[in-house]
Amino acid sequence: MNSTLIIVCSILVSAFFSGIEIAFISSNKLLIELRNKQGSLSARLLSPFVNNPSRFISTTLVGNNIGLVIYGIYMGKFLNPYIIQYIPATEQSTLLLLFLQTLLSTIVVLVTAEFLPKVLFRINPDIILSVLIYPFLLAYYLFWPIVNFITWLSKFILNSVFKLRFSESTPVFSKVDLDQYITESVEDLNEDADVDTEMFKNALEFANVKLRDCITPRTELISIDIDASVEELEKKFIESELSKIVVHQGSIDHIIGYVHQKDLFKKPHSIRSILLPIEIAPETMSANELLNKFTLNRKSIALVVDELGVTAGIVTIEDIMEEIFGEIEDEHDVNKHTEVKLNDNEFIFNARLEVDYLNSKYELNIPEGEYNTLGGFIFAEHESIPAKGDVIIIANFEFTILSISNNRINELRMKIILPETH
Repeated sequence: MNSTLIIVCSILVSAFFSGIEIAFISSNKLLIELRNKQGSLSARLLSPFVNNPSRFISTTLVGNNIGLVIYGIYMGKFLNPYIIQYIPATEQSTLLLLFLQTLLSTIVVLVTAEFLPKVLFRINPDIILSVLIYPFLLAYYLFWPIVNFITWLSKFILNSVFKLRFSESTPVFSKVDLDQYITESVEDLNEDADVDTEMFKNALEFANVKLRDCITPRTELISIDIDASVEELEKKFIESELSKIVVHQGSIDHIIGYVHQKDLFKKPHSIRSILLPIEIAPETMSANELLNKFTLNRKSIALVVDELGVTAGIVTIEDIMEEIFGEIEDEHDVNKHTEVKLNDNEFIFNARLEVDYLNSKYELNIPEGEYNTLGGFIFAEHESIPAKGDVIIIANFEFTILSISNNRINELRMKIILPETH
């Protein structure tokens, strides 16, 4: 056979196995399993390799190396006469010829059989895999004895020499596969499709959410002293429209429990008589862990403390669920979060709106820090409790306090201060 044809074929073989290897690694394993359930032939052929990826990778390595060995043998012979033509007879040596053959052969094979196929096969790995699984299966059965031997030898070396356990018990697909599948599926739908992808993505990220991300910060905490009267407690419930109020003794850093609005129907003679114990959790605890704790202990509110044991805020089961489902409205949430755009530079906001939400929706670029809400941002920067009508300038924002109660900002007017032009 013509040596040029053998070289071209060996490059194509190497490119095929290099490309299909990166396509397999980059593919969405969840999508393969779903297509398998739907009866796709290519997915059914791929499914065993998804559950046993070492066999797929071993096959690509064997095929790739066979192609490279054949390429190396014939490419050296092919290049030799051309190299000799350009090197003076006095400078010719076996070592120099070998060096130039290796250099030129490596450049050609890296571009044509490594870089190029890996870039092309990663563009749409799932479709490429579904098409090329058929010739790959032919190679798999052809190389089956070699693949089995290599797999056995690898396990033997890992177990005997390195004392490592080899296991195929890896997850079939990961959260990344699920997130990718959801994103791609929704992109194919029209805009009117009633699909809440944000909820799915929030659920995938829920394991990474810490309590500090979903608490009501101490600057916005409504509490009452244990020695206050029941009448004061009733007034506090009416003003705040909350169903639960935390109780402190002396200061907010000594919270001892909470009271529930419904217990006022028991006509208590003191706050202490209806005081309920409160869970305590560090702000570094995951929201998922506290949710499990709430479920186990049948609780719905917890005190969150920082690393020094100081009150950081409180968190309720509703706050945690909102991390997945978004804003959950109850009977007290109607018109609670005022959000009015007066013009491009002026807004009226409820101070409980989250900074992340406002930045995302209105592109305000409010600085982020150890606070979650707009009110928390003002308290953190202003470092004092404002009064109704106060005008506060922070960075390029002007805030006018429209409503405040119990040392808590309710509503404010926000104006973006534009730079002066000359």
